[in-house]
Amino acid sequence: MATKLIIDGRPENDSWHLLNVSDGVNVLAEMEGKDVIVPLCCWLTEQGPISTRNGKTGVWLDSHELPAALHDDLHRLPLIALCFPVFSDGRAYSSARELRQNMGYAGEIRAIGDVLRDQLFYMHRCGFNAFALRDDQDLELALSAFADFKQAYQASVDQPIPLFRRRV
Repeated sequence: MATKLIIDGRPENDSWHLLNVSDGVNVLAEMEGKDVIVPLCCWLTEQGPISTRNGKTGVWLDSHELPAALHDDLHRLPLIALCFPVFSDGRAYSSARELRQNMGYAGEIRAIGDVLRDQLFYMHRCGFNAFALRDDQDLELALSAFADFKQAYQASVDQPIPLFRRRV
């Protein structure tokens, strides 16, 4: 089944291939010329062979892994995927905000894993701009999530000024 992907509020075809740790770097030879997203542990241990291949390379972080591990590599990563192992694990929200606000990352931040329609508005506020929906999610319904609320009270990546300051 094709990945249900939303990038910058629009449905998109996914050109990226998500590799798992169990795939190992040996599978990269089969992926020559293709865009791949590799686990952080593979990126850190096999960066040489990974970075010399043809095709774009992104990195995905599990919820327990910190964006600081990519600090020196942000300038050459077009995509960072943050994994939600279960919808109730919110650590990736903090990682997205860290990447955007504190580390200045301007590339694609993609939510992967247990990504539900009800989370999209909040994920976007934290800095995500791409969402690989869980298979059982309706893509058209998910697109409406970004308009669920007209105003947000808190400051965030998408609106750094809190509502009480905007009303003065």
